[in-house]
Amino acid sequence: MKAAVFYGPGIPITVEDVDIRPPGPGEVLVKIHYSGICHSDYRVLTGDWEYPMPKVLGHEGAGTIEKIGANVTDLKVGDHVILSWIPSCKKCYHCVSGRPNLCESYKTKIESHISLNGKPVYPEFRVGSFAEYAVVPESGAIKIRDDMPLDKACLIGCSVMTGVGSVINTAKVEPGSSVLVVGCGGVGLSIVQGAALTSAGKIIVADLNEDKLEKAIEFGATHAIHSGRHDLLTEVMRITDNVGVDYAFEAIGHVKTIELAYETIRTGGTAVIVGQAASGQTVSIDPFEMSDREKKLIGCNYGSARPEIDFSRLVDLYMMRKLDVDSMISHVISLGDINEAFERMGKGEGLRTIIKIV
Repeated sequence: MKAAVFYGPGIPITVEDVDIRPPGPGEVLVKIHYSGICHSDYRVLTGDWEYPMPKVLGHEGAGTIEKIGANVTDLKVGDHVILSWIPSCKKCYHCVSGRPNLCESYKTKIESHISLNGKPVYPEFRVGSFAEYAVVPESGAIKIRDDMPLDKACLIGCSVMTGVGSVINTAKVEPGSSVLVVGCGGVGLSIVQGAALTSAGKIIVADLNEDKLEKAIEFGATHAIHSGRHDLLTEVMRITDNVGVDYAFEAIGHVKTIELAYETIRTGGTAVIVGQAASGQTVSIDPFEMSDREKKLIGCNYGSARPEIDFSRLVDLYMMRKLDVDSMISHVISLGDINEAFERMGKGEGLRTIIKIV
């Protein structure tokens, strides 16, 4: 099959012919139709996160089941699926307590279903969706309704799930609450949509890109702050009458913006780290203020997703036109254009880029 192979930071990705093994017991072979390009892919590309190389990047994908392995019970050939980059074992403490996004069973496994000249090529996050096919556990391919467009479905597999889920599942934002979203990329815009779905009150967004701020307003934001021209904390306090916001979501993954998001929350408020930071970073907060004012700083992994439940709900919301995925897509490319897509991402240009593979 064709796959985009990444050999390490500073080396252009190349599209190559690689081998893929058939699905084993409990696994399925997915023919990938579309894959989104996520900022987490960029973290690996730049070396912020270290993983075994060479690698096929990509984890935000959708496609159809091509072949099933032994003991697969819930999927059949031809099913339309969204890939989940955190498969669930359904047996560990986290899975049985309703938090499959924290499943530990697959985190320690470094396996590869791909090889090149007899040597392993590692799929990113057990998926590797920048390729024509992927072999994943059955729980890593979530069946969806056939009338859902797969070019939109792929984004539900990461950015939409992470953003909307951070509001609904992780923070559990109440109607009328004030919300700040720092960063208006694919995840940030999904947070805005999640806040709108919960009937939040003031929805404030902050970014350095004017086009992204305008798009956030279209998605339901009530106030926009260009943080290159205005002081974010000052503006948030002005908008909230010097109270601060009930919830602040950081969707970039930078230390300074995480600390700033925490500063903007009111007494009893909650700041949510949604953006994935580089490894080894630390943030600084005042623990007395945290305890005295009961301010919360919490993490969010994958929007606290329960993929088998949440993916179908997000698909239904899209089909009912209550969730806008179409407007998040700024570029549609082929595998051969992948390096240029990452260059745009590095410059902060565009919204979500998807790769048309089939």
